[in-house]
Amino acid sequence: MEQTTVTYPETAKLDLQFDLERLQADCKSLENIPYQFYQAMPLRSPAHLVDPSIPFPPPAEDYADGSWCDWLNTPELEHTPYIKEVIEQFQEHTTVNLVRLMRLEPNGVINEHTDPTLALEEHKSMIRLTIPIISHPETEFYLNNKIVPMQPGECWYMRLSDPHKVFNRSNKERINLSIDIIPNDWAKNLIMG
Repeated sequence: MEQTTVTYPETAKLDLQFDLERLQADCKSLENIPYQFYQAMPLRSPAHLVDPSIPFPPPAEDYADGSWCDWLNTPELEHTPYIKEVIEQFQEHTTVNLVRLMRLEPNGVINEHTDPTLALEEHKSMIRLTIPIISHPETEFYLNNKIVPMQPGECWYMRLSDPHKVFNRSNKERINLSIDIIPNDWAKNLIMG
C-alpha cells in the first residue's frame, strides 16, 4: 500500500482573528521594558531562564524543536492580559513553547535566513505562528522572495525553513507576536484550511 505524502503550504492565513486594539494596548503596557536578544521580548521562555532555581537542562541535539526544556511564562507576560489570553487559547489545543514580541526598528532589516526546524515538513518540527500587531504598508515580509501579505490582527503560518527576510521601510517600529507550537492534528487542520 502506498503512503500518502501531504504537501503543506508555504504560507497560510489561519481562520483566526485577534482584537487588534487589545493587542496594541498590551504592547503599550510594555513600552518601558527594554527589548533584548535581537529586539525580542520573551513572554514564554525556557523555564531555567525564568526561574533560577530550575536547573539548566542537559544539552540537546536540536534546541529549536522545543522539547529540550520546560517552558514558563515570563514576568512580562503578566503585564499583557490579552496576549496571555491568546496564548491560553492555543494551549487549549497544543503545546506552546517560546512566545516573543518581535520588534523591528524603523528602517530596520532582517537579512535573509532560514530557521531549519520551523516547518511542518521537518522531523521533530516546531512551527511558528505570527500575529502582526503594529505594522505599516511599507513593512515587507518575504518568504521565497514573495511578499506575505500579513495584516495586523491576523494569524499566519509560514514555512520558515525556507529563506525569508523583512524590510521595515517605514519610520515607525513594527511589532509581531510570534508563538512557537508543537504541530499536531489541530494545527495541521487549521493550516490546511
